[in-house]
Amino acid sequence: MTDLRSSLISIFRAGIAALLACTAVAMAHPGHDENASTTREPSFLLAQAGPPLRRSSATAAVGKAGHSVSITTEGDFRIITSNGWPDHPPGAFPRRGNPNALTAQSYTLRVPVKPRMSETPERRGGWWWGVALNGVPFEPGTAETWNNDRQSGWRYEAATGFLNLGLDEHNAHVQPTGAYHYHALPIGLIERLGGDGKKMLQVGWAADGFPIYTSRAHSEAKDPKSPLRKMKPSHRLRQGARSAQEGGPGGNYDGRFTEDFEYVQGSGDLDECNGRFGVTPEFPEGTYYYCITTEFPFVSRMWRGTPDPSFSKAGGPPGGGPGRGPGGGFRPEPQDGGQGPGGRMGFSVIEALDLNRDGVIDAEELLKAPDSLKSLDKNGDGTITLDEHRPSPPGGSFRPPSGSPGGR
Repeated sequence: MTDLRSSLISIFRAGIAALLACTAVAMAHPGHDENASTTREPSFLLAQAGPPLRRSSATAAVGKAGHSVSITTEGDFRIITSNGWPDHPPGAFPRRGNPNALTAQSYTLRVPVKPRMSETPERRGGWWWGVALNGVPFEPGTAETWNNDRQSGWRYEAATGFLNLGLDEHNAHVQPTGAYHYHALPIGLIERLGGDGKKMLQVGWAADGFPIYTSRAHSEAKDPKSPLRKMKPSHRLRQGARSAQEGGPGGNYDGRFTEDFEYVQGSGDLDECNGRFGVTPEFPEGTYYYCITTEFPFVSRMWRGTPDPSFSKAGGPPGGGPGRGPGGGFRPEPQDGGQGPGGRMGFSVIEALDLNRDGVIDAEELLKAPDSLKSLDKNGDGTITLDEHRPSPPGGSFRPPSGSPGGR
C-alpha cells in the first residue's frame, strides 16, 4: 500500500501539472476583449436559413480553402473523417471578438450505428457535442466565465448577444487551435442542403450516435404527414435577480450566462436534451433525435446516450493528428516515451478526478482524490500500468450501455 500511495501521489501531481499546463491552451476562446464587445440588448433568437447570404470579398477569399469530409460505416460505427473546413465560405477570421485564424484540422470521429439510451442524460467537459454532415464540429458552451473565474459557476453564452465572441453569419467561430465550429444553427450548411422548409433536415450526428436536425420538425412527432413547425425548447429565462453571492455577477437574469436559464419539463416540444422521439425522413420507423433551436439552449448541453470517446478533445479512440486529440482539440505531445505529465497518463488522472465531468476539478473532488485515483487500478493489484489507462481501440471493448435502441 505504501508503494501504491507513493505512485498515486506522483500520478496526482503529474495530472495537476498537466491540467495547469494546458489550461490556457485548452480554453475554447481566450483573448477576447470583454469590455469592448459587450452589447446592451440581448438577442435570444437566431435567424433561420433564408435567402443566400451576402458575403464580403474577405469572406469569399477565406472560403477558397479545400473542404474534405468522408462518412463511412464500419461494423457498428459510422466513421467521420474531416479536415474541419466548412463546405460554405466561412466568415473572415481573425475578427473582432475572435483573434484566431481558421486552419484545417485532422478529425477522425465515430458514432454508433445503433445508439442506445442512457438511464439519465450525460454531460462531459472538454468534448465536442457532435459533428455536422460537412465535418465541422458542434460545441454549445464557451470557456469564458464571469470575471475570468472558472470557479464562479457563471459561464457566458456565445449566442445570446451579450458577449461578442466573433461568431460569423453561420453561428460559428474559431478556437486557438484553428478549429472552426458551430454554436447554433449552421446556416451555410442548411443553405447547401436546400433549406429546411419542405422536409425535416438532418444536419449532423451527435457524439452518442443520434441524429441532429434543424428546429423544424413534424407537428405530430409520429405522423410524417403532419406539417412542419419550429420546435420550442423547454428551457426559459429565470425570473428575478441572481443570488447575491459573494464574488458573483449579481444583477437580473438576462441571458448572458448559461446559468440564467432553467429547464421546465413540458413547457415546450423538446426534453432537457433539446430532443424528442419521432419519425424523420432518414428514420421512418422512428428514432430519438436532437433539434438545434433558435432559442436557448440552441445546441444541446447533454446527451441522451453515451458519447463516443473520439469526441473528447483530450484524447480517445480513434487517434487524431499530431498534437491533437481525435476531436481536434489540444493534447500535449507525449514525453519520456509517450506517457509523461503531458501525455495520456496525465489526462487519465484528470478524468478520474473530474467526477462530475464539468472540466473543472473543484475542492470537493480534490478531497475525494485518493479514492478517485484508485479507480485507475483496474485489476486491483496495487499498481497502475499503461494498459490500465489507455482507451479502448475502435471495435474493441468499448460499447454504449444497454437501453432502448434509438435508430439504425
